[in-house]
Amino acid sequence: MKQTLVQPYIFFGGRCEEALEFYKSSVGAVVEFVMRYNEGPPQPPGRLPPGFEGKVMHTSFRIGESVLMGSDGCEVGQAYSGFTLSLTFPTEADARRAFSALSDGGTVSMALEKTFWSPCFGMLTDRYGIAWMVTVAS
Repeated sequence: MKQTLVQPYIFFGGRCEEALEFYKSSVGAVVEFVMRYNEGPPQPPGRLPPGFEGKVMHTSFRIGESVLMGSDGCEVGQAYSGFTLSLTFPTEADARRAFSALSDGGTVSMALEKTFWSPCFGMLTDRYGIAWMVTVAS
């Protein structure tokens, strides 16, 4: 029987390739697939901003066991609200390394600290506007 999956699809407003490189270095993301707009079917006139022809139309990348998808979208800039991506690590050292890397150029809203549910938990928004919760499994 096939399982139902929920997979985040993130639009990076023209910064997808840059974000993929950042996630590769910060949390060990592995890019599985990339297709650019100029590799797919022609887009309707006016759909893409000038210069987007070589931008990412679709990508699939893995962080640990989770698969995320993304795109540059069809507009410059992006705003996110109403969701947070949660990363769970087996050790505090792993969580601290990822938290530090993801927060580079971003904003920490809760520093990593011990909580009643985890020995190490923190929250941040990265340089691309994506909110993250980083935790250690207790």
